[in-house]
Amino acid sequence: MLKHWPPLSTLRGFEAAARLGSFHKAAEELHLTQSAISQQIRSLEAYLEQPLFFRSGRSVSLTDAGHDLLSTTQALLQQLAVGIRRLGQYQKPNQLVLNTTPAFARHWLLPRLADFRRHHPDVDLWIFSTDEVPDMTTQTIDIAVRDDISSQAECSFKVLHADRLYPACHPSLLAQPQEQRTTLHGEREMDWSHWAVEAGIDVGQQDQGLNFSDPGLLLDAASAGLGIALVSQLLSRQARANGLLQPLVEQTIRGPNWAMLTHRDSETNARSFTEWLLSNLENDSATMPG
Repeated sequence: MLKHWPPLSTLRGFEAAARLGSFHKAAEELHLTQSAISQQIRSLEAYLEQPLFFRSGRSVSLTDAGHDLLSTTQALLQQLAVGIRRLGQYQKPNQLVLNTTPAFARHWLLPRLADFRRHHPDVDLWIFSTDEVPDMTTQTIDIAVRDDISSQAECSFKVLHADRLYPACHPSLLAQPQEQRTTLHGEREMDWSHWAVEAGIDVGQQDQGLNFSDPGLLLDAASAGLGIALVSQLLSRQARANGLLQPLVEQTIRGPNWAMLTHRDSETNARSFTEWLLSNLENDSATMPG
């Protein structure tokens, strides 16, 4: 890491001169004098202790070092410009940043987003999905909806839904003998050892098979006919409605608790999303089998 960086203005002057092949044209583009551009280039060359341009009268061309620095500088300035433009999202009055798990975002939220947009077209929703639990005190997040969170400082905490799990597979696998079905293994509550303790029913699960750390990917694999899996009742509703999943038995067992954290500074902006979320979860609970 460099202890001292050349001024950004010298890099902008260099990039313009190198791209345009002219100190004069660079000065016009940046609304500076040609002598100011020349001084910036000399200053940068002195800092780097090597020439960046060949000078011949009024024409200039890049040295090998200049060509090398040009690609680096253009990438740096482009990334900086994108980052600065992106900051504008934090100034949007109706911006609402939601953090959730990739599984919840893909399997529960995405199929319902059109409904949310119809009811709340003024909310500028940003869905920020992560595997890691966010730190609401240091990150710019208004609401977190996850199955792995607990109370945090400066936030209200609410348990939303007690999930249930059940063994399922694609309907095409039901005609296969149990011993020929691949077993898909998940983590935490979706590990088959949890089913063995809570339900004690043999549905043909085996110790070997395919293993998934992401419950959403586990659900995708089961829906694609790769094997039998212990899946979330909440997240699998769309797959069952589309005919991609069939329960192996009617028994269900306790799953994770889905909860919500709302930052205290965001409670007013978050109200419309919170009300919509609770209403949909209540409808889900009322229509879930068993």
